[in-house]
Parts: sequence; C-alpha cells; structure tokens
Amino acid sequence: MSKGRVLVAMSGGVDSSVSAALLKEQGYEVVGAMMRFWPDDKKDDCFETCCSPDAAYEARRVADIVGVPFYLLDYREEFQQKIIEPFIAGYQAGETPNPCVNCNTRVKFDSLLKKARMLGCDYVATGHYVIREGNALLRGDPRKDQTYFLWGTPKEAIPHMLFPVGHMEKPQVRALAERFGLPTAKKPESQNICFVQGDLKDFLADRLTARPGPLVDLETGQVIGEHHGAQFYTVGQKKGLGLFKTHLERYVVRVNTATNEVIVGPREACLWGGLEAREVNLLVGPGELPEALEVQVRYRTKPVPGTVELLEGGRMRVRLSEPQFAVTPGQSMVLYQGNRLLGGGFIARPLHNQLESRAGAGLAVG
Repeated sequence: MSKGRVLVAMSGGVDSSVSAALLKEQGYEVVGAMMRFWPDDKKDDCFETCCSPDAAYEARRVADIVGVPFYLLDYREEFQQKIIEPFIAGYQAGETPNPCVNCNTRVKFDSLLKKARMLGCDYVATGHYVIREGNALLRGDPRKDQTYFLWGTPKEAIPHMLFPVGHMEKPQVRALAERFGLPTAKKPESQNICFVQGDLKDFLADRLTARPGPLVDLETGQVIGEHHGAQFYTVGQKKGLGLFKTHLERYVVRVNTATNEVIVGPREACLWGGLEAREVNLLVGPGELPEALEVQVRYRTKPVPGTVELLEGGRMRVRLSEPQFAVTPGQSMVLYQGNRLLGGGFIARPLHNQLESRAGAGLAVG
C-alpha cells in the first residue's frame, strides 16, 4: 500500500535524484518534476547547471531509471517576477539579496505545492539537507545544512514537505546514487546563483544604470576615493575599493544608493550588535518564541544568542549577544532554538554600532 503520492522537485543534481529513488523504494507513489526557469531567447548555458536544459535532460533520465513519471513545469514568468526582478531591485536599493530564500518561499513551497495538489499529490519533496519532525524543521548535516534558506516557508506547508536525504551526509548520498545506478552520482555541486552566469557585476551592469560616486570615510567624513556605482558594493566588502594607494584598510560599512555614496571604515565599523528585520515569518506562534534563542545573520556564520522584539508591520528588532560582522541589508536573519528552525526575516538595517555612532554623526549613511 502506497505511503502517499509525492511530487519530487528534481533539479538534475544528485540530491534530488537520490530523493526520488529513496521515496520510490520506501513505498511512495512518486512523480518527478522540474521547474523550467530558463527563457526561450537565451542560450542553453544561460542558467547554472542546476536549472539548465541539460539538467532537465539529466532529471528525465533519472526519472526513467527510477521508473516514475516526469513533468517539465513552466515557471518562466513566475521566476522572472518573483525571483529575478526582486533580486535586481534589491541591488538597485543598495541591498544584497539572497534569491534562494525567495525561490524556496515563493516558488518551491508555495506555487509548486499548489501544483502538487492539482496533480493529486500529498507531499512535495526536495533534496535539501533539512530534517522534518512533525511540524518542526531541524538542521541536517552541519556541513550542508540548508534550514537557513527555508525560514520563509509557510507554516501550514511543513506537514506536506519531505526531505529524504536531510539526515545524511553528502558521501552517503553519492554512494546511494551509485547503488541506484543514477547518472548524477558524480555530478559536481552548483555553487553559484542559478540565473547568473559569469561575474555578478557583469549581470548587474547589463540591468542597472550605475553612476560613479564618492567613497566616504566614516571616521573623517572625507572623500577618499571613487566607486563605480553604489549598487555594485556590499557591506563588509574589502576588495575592489581601489584604496591600495592610501594604505588604509577599509571595508564597506553602508551603501546609500539615494545619495550614491559608499561609506567605508575600519573593520570594527562593520561589527553590529543588533538589527531590524522585515517580512518576518515565524514557524511557531509569537507566544511560543523562547527567551533563549540563537540568531544567524549569514549562511556560513555561527548563530549567537540573542533577544527579539516583535514590531508592527511584520518587523522585528533583534539584539545580539556579541557583535556580528557585515550585518547586511537584504540578507537573512534566521532564528533557532538549538537545531530547530523558528523562522526569520530579511535584514532591513543593522543597529548598535558604537564606532559608527561616534564617528558618523552627520554623515548621510542611510
């Protein structure tokens, strides 16, 4: 007897391929699907390996080997509107957006889940390294954990999500792919933004109008250089400032596209003790948030203890137990209790930087 019908989001990579094979072996009725994002007027290599036409061919081959039906679902218009356009707009506003969060929130576990229901499926499965226990999402392998990218998941969607490889380590997944005879067993991982080929600056330069402007030193208020367009810079950036002749070690502290200024300062100016977040999504009720929780402000940083205050309009104020480097507008602030994902939000602005408060009075730092 079938454990249920499940739509597996297949990217053409090893993780989703093994997920499909495992679910079939475990007794689920599996339907494979790949979301088509690439447009008609682009070359085959316009998208990264995980979202390319070649990846669709690999996904279909896997589906044939596993013995499940396969659909190529057209999400081109939706991906453009919900992922690519907000990504470009974020940089235009001086933020550093993370499109993977939006893709998981607005496409995979929203639109795709609706499509799954139309196809008579009870679940959507992906190859994320995440563990689901009941209505809770937990960290998977610490080296591959992807809960950071799932904070925006609608709470009501969690019971309908499956992560077959979430409790595994990558070598185990590749070994299973070999056992199942899947052609993706040795396929390299995709590390880049799927719709950006080559250099990110080139991608943005083709879509944004940028003007040179001043690099302003936070401590003196003086112009110490020129940038090539404020939209191309991100908080914490050290390379590419063109300040080697000044012998100053400077990092980007703020990006102000309204005034076309990039504010730079010493490394300690990029350490913040708090932040304000927008579009907050909680996977527990507001009254269920524990007093002792951890906050993670970048994917590869360790979470630190913090306190939170819910504000009106889906916003949240966060105080961190120790200052964090490069708290960047547009990136994600993610809340945990131990290994459990509690929710998160997009960083609207960093708070509590003593050096900036002392040195930046009167500066238009946004």
